[in-house]
Amino acid sequence: MHLRRIVVAALVIPLLYLYITKLPPVFFLILLMAVAAAAQIEFYKMYRTAKTVSFIGIVTGIFILGSSYFPPREGLSVSVLFIIFTVSFILISTARLFIRKDPSSSLKDISPAVTGLLYIPTLLLAQWYLRLEGYEWIILLYGCVWASDSLAYYIGKGFGKRKLYQEVSPNKTIAGAFGSVAGGILSALLLGSLMFKGMGIFVSTLIGGAIGSVTIVGDLVESMFKRDAGIKDSGALIPGHGGILDKIDGVLFAGPVLYWIKLIL
Repeated sequence: MHLRRIVVAALVIPLLYLYITKLPPVFFLILLMAVAAAAQIEFYKMYRTAKTVSFIGIVTGIFILGSSYFPPREGLSVSVLFIIFTVSFILISTARLFIRKDPSSSLKDISPAVTGLLYIPTLLLAQWYLRLEGYEWIILLYGCVWASDSLAYYIGKGFGKRKLYQEVSPNKTIAGAFGSVAGGILSALLLGSLMFKGMGIFVSTLIGGAIGSVTIVGDLVESMFKRDAGIKDSGALIPGHGGILDKIDGVLFAGPVLYWIKLIL
């Protein structure tokens, strides 16, 4: 299993790097839309959401990301998102109304569809905004997240004794959490010096530490959902790695944080 993970990563990472750096930004947006749709499918299957409701949620997610491609005019971008969210909620709640005549558990049936929209395509929007600022920000984001995950795994496996949050993720340890932060910082220092002129040690450390920290939270949030749904992996699309959602759980939270840091600094 471990060898399969390495082989898949060795094949996919160079292709992703070329895709992100060599193609126009719109191709990255298309990739985000495909990833969002696949992750939403896994999320809705996880909670056994009705097919009609799931379909509405997935289409809405594509519209949320797709609408961000068009240059915003004054007040327009907010209006578009407002329309998308309100229409989707009306459709989702109406679909539930007629799919099942029994009103009991209606909120429980609707909630996964709405949560899936906020959780996946909405959080992925930050990566599109980062890509518009340059592919270097995407490389920095994923480089830090992957380094955080890797160092968290190896340090946690080698030195971890005290559990970080056993009720949600029994395998995660405090040592692994420190490894995640360290991995983020080391990656940010390296990538920051290679790709960004003027990004000093302080800013790189801040970015790496923030990404390393929030990556853990993103991982725990997905673990919380999976535990609630009673499953181990969100899917089996990627051999040895689980589902799409399993691979993007950390970067879902890290993307907005990096974007906010960039805006502030």
